[in-house]
Amino acid sequence: MCGIAGIIQSRPGGAQGIARMLQVMEHRGPDDSGIATFEAAGTHVCLGHRRLSIIDLSADAHQPMQDRSGQLVLTYNGEIYNYVELRAELAARGASFKSQSDTEVILEAYRTWGVACLERLNGMFAFALYDRRREKLFCARDRYGEKPFLYVAKPGFFAFASEYKALLQLPEVSRNVDELRLIRAAHNPSHGLDGESQTVFDDIRQLQPSECLELDVATAALRTWTYWTVEPQPLREQVDEQAIFDEFRELLTDSVRIRMRSDVPSGSCLSGGLDSSAIVSIVRTLIGEGAPYHTFTGRFPGTYADEGPFAEEVVAAAKVTSHIVEPSAGRLIGELPDFIWSNELPVGSTSQYAQWCVFRLAKEHGITVLLDGQGADELLGGYEQYFAAYVRSLRDRGETERLSRELPAIRRRYPLALSPGARSIRDRLPLRLRHFLSNRLTFGTNLLYGLQTDVADAVAAMNATETDRRFNALTGALRGDSFGQFLTTLLRYGDRNSMAHSREVRLPFCDHRLAEFVFALPPHLLMGDAQTKRLLRESLKGILPERIRTRWNKQGFRPPQDLWFASRPMIGLVRDTFSSTGFLNSTYWKPGWWRSALDRLEKGERALAWVVWQPFMIEMWREHFLSRIVDGGTPRLQAAQ
Repeated sequence: MCGIAGIIQSRPGGAQGIARMLQVMEHRGPDDSGIATFEAAGTHVCLGHRRLSIIDLSADAHQPMQDRSGQLVLTYNGEIYNYVELRAELAARGASFKSQSDTEVILEAYRTWGVACLERLNGMFAFALYDRRREKLFCARDRYGEKPFLYVAKPGFFAFASEYKALLQLPEVSRNVDELRLIRAAHNPSHGLDGESQTVFDDIRQLQPSECLELDVATAALRTWTYWTVEPQPLREQVDEQAIFDEFRELLTDSVRIRMRSDVPSGSCLSGGLDSSAIVSIVRTLIGEGAPYHTFTGRFPGTYADEGPFAEEVVAAAKVTSHIVEPSAGRLIGELPDFIWSNELPVGSTSQYAQWCVFRLAKEHGITVLLDGQGADELLGGYEQYFAAYVRSLRDRGETERLSRELPAIRRRYPLALSPGARSIRDRLPLRLRHFLSNRLTFGTNLLYGLQTDVADAVAAMNATETDRRFNALTGALRGDSFGQFLTTLLRYGDRNSMAHSREVRLPFCDHRLAEFVFALPPHLLMGDAQTKRLLRESLKGILPERIRTRWNKQGFRPPQDLWFASRPMIGLVRDTFSSTGFLNSTYWKPGWWRSALDRLEKGERALAWVVWQPFMIEMWREHFLSRIVDGGTPRLQAAQ
């Protein structure tokens, strides 16, 4: 896990720019750094790297790394989990290695298979490989988009980095922000910031999950393409259910196994929910009874958001060493400047701050690599909202008998899952009418009501989504949320929060083998018998504690944000923010609606805490990220005291 950077330009001097980029990304790689420069066809190529040592801690794994011919140069961020198997395969074909690193495996894989090497990699990665023979720069991002790859392409200038703040160190890169894109993401975090190639900064683009790029160093010609996607395939209709559960368990166990490969201490994040508990339980089966293992849990004692008792049950069953942190509103206020600087973009809720605290806790206890359950909900149907898509898929498939049996069971266990609810019914009214009534009568919790009317119309239109009708309703929803939408944003949070503390987070549920397996199954194997994540629950019988396995409510790792906003310091900070000159003069917000929303929040309408967070976070981002960039990225730790 590292930070990468590069500048390819028609004039010399790239090393100075790379040095600034690496300095501002030191947290991503505190163990080592390197810069390599080349000149070809009148073009200057400069590659940089910051290293967090995970596999092969020796100097042999230093980056940028060259192959034995000196013609291939790589700067790489991430881990290739199946590097052991690939190394053996390449060695059998005559390759020799000077290190034990997965970095060198990528170089040899490219030398052997060219760009097709991506098809063989199982991991999280973003890399740039300079092929001096062909005068090409080949860049790629992993299938899920766990690792970031940001770039700027202008005539005579190309630059890339792992973080926005690195690219924004360069005078060639504009700091102009797409304001509407920010608002769009506040309304729907799945869109606007991560789901498209264009980013919130006018000059900066990003590779999408499963996307790669090739730059002709001599001509500056650039092309991008997608190297992997989940395509529709015949469903495995006539199968023995238990055989499917067994096969999934074996795949998931292997995914955990290869993600435990590390030359530094590893542990797990543990919320007490099904996903992280499953990983910890599988780890115990792999490392054996009595082997030491550490878990890290965020708790919110005395509130509805505290999952501590469930985490304690898993800790007792797996016999692991537990570490606890208790994030609070007061700590959030004090640490807001550095939290926002770490995340680089506005975040969707206080959940991301809690995650930031958990990774810091791991650093305090010397655990560098952490397994985490992110991705299971989107892959396996972990939210009760997916039951609507499940029911549609059964209807479309003509499974009337199963449907008549399933509907009463779903309604008993998840009474709100199939109910439209008052808000859903109200949202069928024209937006302009709802917007007018909300501002006139001061009701509603939709962020659109707090926008100028024309802006609300534009945001609503931009965030409309289309369903991929090549898949059944359930698989289409899961696939859409897993790749390029909701999960991609969560993965950005995980990358920035972990790297802020120089930790590496690994996600066993984000293994492409699992996706290919799951999306070939009929809907009832995923959410049948009124079960969210049925596949996971059934496959881990006898491995997970039964109370965890049959825990039907989905809570999520979420602080009691509504209670935090009830505190005077928090509500006072938000009020001051909404009274600022910038907010009052905005051409996007309706300040009066937001003042009213704060009044209603103080009077007990706690649901408003979630919508009020969005403009508050955008304004805090302007203050603690954009202004800090203008100041040159200087530390502001004193603001966190």
